[in-house]
Amino acid sequence: MQTQRYGLIGRKLGHSFSKWIHEQLADYTYDLIELEPEQLSPFFAAREFAAVNVTIPYKEAVIPLLDELDERARAIGAVNTVVNRAGKLIGYNTDYDGLDTLLHRHGIQLGNRVVMILGTGGTCKTCTALARAGGAKEILHVSRSGKGGALTYHEAALRRDVQVLINTTPCGMYPDNDGMPLDPALFPRLEGVADVIYNPLQTGLVLRAQDLGLRAAGGLEMLVAQAGAAAELFLGRPVEEDQIVRTVRQLQLQRSNCVLIAMPGAGKTTVGRRAAELLGKEFVDCDDEILKAEGRTASEIIQQEGEAAFRAIESRVIADLAKTDGRLIATGGGVVTRPENMLRLRQNGVILFIDRELTLLATSGRPLSGNLDALRQRYRERYPLYNRYCDRKLDNDETIETAAKRVEEAFYAYFDS
Repeated sequence: MQTQRYGLIGRKLGHSFSKWIHEQLADYTYDLIELEPEQLSPFFAAREFAAVNVTIPYKEAVIPLLDELDERARAIGAVNTVVNRAGKLIGYNTDYDGLDTLLHRHGIQLGNRVVMILGTGGTCKTCTALARAGGAKEILHVSRSGKGGALTYHEAALRRDVQVLINTTPCGMYPDNDGMPLDPALFPRLEGVADVIYNPLQTGLVLRAQDLGLRAAGGLEMLVAQAGAAAELFLGRPVEEDQIVRTVRQLQLQRSNCVLIAMPGAGKTTVGRRAAELLGKEFVDCDDEILKAEGRTASEIIQQEGEAAFRAIESRVIADLAKTDGRLIATGGGVVTRPENMLRLRQNGVILFIDRELTLLATSGRPLSGNLDALRQRYRERYPLYNRYCDRKLDNDETIETAAKRVEEAFYAYFDS
């Protein structure tokens, strides 16, 4: 086996952000090393690495293969960082640092709270240790089987006293982005929600909690913070806090979609193409994707099958587009009429509303707003929805270049607020 200096071991790592993160934080090359279970023991026996991180499903399985565990990793019973010190393999747990950072930054407090942890794997053990150290009043574990003293999901839904909810399961993770382990609305005393999943950037669980007015965050900041703690162990020197913050922001800017919503004729395509150039993102037009998938334009589908059939097709295309990242997506004018479209687009996207004066909107070639009366009707129906779903509202009442620069500025400003 080729010597690996630094890297991440796991079973499926195709969508991991870890390589990019570590190479931003430090000056080493970081490899993604996919191992099947039967390869795990030989990999560690060879000891041909300086240090590695460990992800699912090996955070517990790796422990018998190590020479030593630091005190925290031993207490938790899960390892996500292994350092080779002169041939001696020592296990650490930096997920603890990452989760602590995530909760702290989002004001989610554990002290004297009833904390519910979904899942019973290695990350659950880390969350449990942090909740204990943070003075949680009660810690509840939830699993599908309910074994080992855990609650079943049915039993968990009956605990109305839950104040903090932490998801450590893969429910809601790419490519099954629509999943949600439990609806946070079930818990009237809930204060905060944390989800260790970072792909999508915001899971359905996190978005639902935010819509309920709760403090909620996904796992991206946890991922970067634990990587920073691991890099310190790798190199034996500190990683500055500012560097962690910059890396999180850079990752958000790089991975987040910029999603444009607006009335037909407001300039989503023309403005979007130029804004994509300014942001360095690939431009994608939803109508073009529908044409590729169906071999027909939106107008043709509506004329042949009606608007309801078109909306169903549009939603299928949106479901696929929303799972991608790093793009500028120009949507159709009616995308906001289906809440599931907007939920999906929000998972990886910043939603910008391109607002244009009604009298300036183009009507030619528009199947649902081909004359002024139809346009006014659609405007009345959709305008409140554009305002409801957008993260920022921008005017497009001047030149394409001016509007594109406003998109660029609003996208960057979103991550500075």
